[in-house]
Amino acid sequence: MARDSNDTTPLTTRAELIEWFAAGEKPRARFAIGTEHEKIPFYRESRAPVPYDGDRGIRALLEGLAGETGWEPIVDLGNIIGLSAEAGGAISIEPGGQFELSGAALPDVHATAAELVTHLAATKRVADPLGIGFLTLGMSPKWRRDETPVMPKSRYRIMAGYMPKVGSLGLDMMLRTATVQVNLDFASEGDMVRKMRASLALQPVATALFANSPFTDGRPNGFLSRRSEIWRDTDADRTGMLPFAFDAGFGYEAYVDWLLDMPMYFVKRGDTYHDVSGASFRDLMAGKLPQLPGEFATVSDWANHASTAFPEVRLKRFLEMRGADVGDSGMIAAQAAFWAGLLYDEAALDAALDLVKGWSPANREAARATAPRLGLATPVANTTLGAVAAEALAIARSGLRARGRRDAEGRDETIYLQPLEAIVAAGRTRAEDLLADYEGRWGACVRPAFAECVF
Repeated sequence: MARDSNDTTPLTTRAELIEWFAAGEKPRARFAIGTEHEKIPFYRESRAPVPYDGDRGIRALLEGLAGETGWEPIVDLGNIIGLSAEAGGAISIEPGGQFELSGAALPDVHATAAELVTHLAATKRVADPLGIGFLTLGMSPKWRRDETPVMPKSRYRIMAGYMPKVGSLGLDMMLRTATVQVNLDFASEGDMVRKMRASLALQPVATALFANSPFTDGRPNGFLSRRSEIWRDTDADRTGMLPFAFDAGFGYEAYVDWLLDMPMYFVKRGDTYHDVSGASFRDLMAGKLPQLPGEFATVSDWANHASTAFPEVRLKRFLEMRGADVGDSGMIAAQAAFWAGLLYDEAALDAALDLVKGWSPANREAARATAPRLGLATPVANTTLGAVAAEALAIARSGLRARGRRDAEGRDETIYLQPLEAIVAAGRTRAEDLLADYEGRWGACVRPAFAECVF
């Protein structure tokens, strides 16, 4: 999240909260793809994490990139914490220094892949003289939590104080993990519901396909996607598979009610973040928030509160796919292609819903719980996630062909599915390949990851 909202328009009714989501509806001709990815920085020479301050720190990296790109600095209490582009897109830092590109809303996977190339090239021009590299792994493989620098961002201080009260791994999530998200549009409430249900059910498939975080504290951690497992013990009030999304009558209203029941983190007034962790948004709407009596909810409060929900698929004014570990450039583009192929063609979306229609809530929860450890071998409803992944990829391929978006060489978006198709054909995730390297040519040491698993 690069910049929190500052819209001070008052919100006084529940209907206005519902309308905030409905305002995200777009005609299909304007559907876009937004890709966000985090990458963990390190010093190439020492393989140490990168602190915020210093001549070669995160601040210097952001300042250099501002000069390189012309993007506007985002400042929090005098500290540069991100960059914003006038044409869309932003760069932000996560709590442990993870460097994130929040891409612009672009028309197709070709454009988002090109955006990634441009971003990585600009970042490399600034980072190389500083001796900084970036890992393509979903979790830092070597440093302990207490060895990881903490970034000076106000909302993160509040979150860090609250996380240990609601789960045992929230600080690991904040400081040591890296993900890639794909953001997609919806045309109507009904369209949102269909996409939400298909993508929620298939999120464990994405977790398995993109599993890429098998190391912690310098050794194998027992998981293929430790990042995904960490989310299972972060904060049950704001994470998970949203079982109510499959109830009859689900829509904006039910999601609003879930958010209203989800405890708050903060209220932002001007440049100040007020810690209201655990408080009720209903109390803020009524002007009865104990920490800020007499303050009433605004549009920015609601937008910021919605951004602190972390389910496997998040509804804002678009849908965010949140189940995947970050990987290399090809895997980042592959996730955009996977979800756009499944959700942006009506026939493909019908097929995706049909693929999971027989799954019970218990099936979905079991797949979510098991995928971080077993990956493609995870059992689900008398089959495996590997078999489902093969079918989902075939559906995504058909959806991308139907979209017919071609690059300058005449290729459609199916070219970006190739890394995933190779994983399914081999029956092995990237994480399993890394574990084999660790036991073999890496000599039971994660140091080679800092040379081989880099952007």
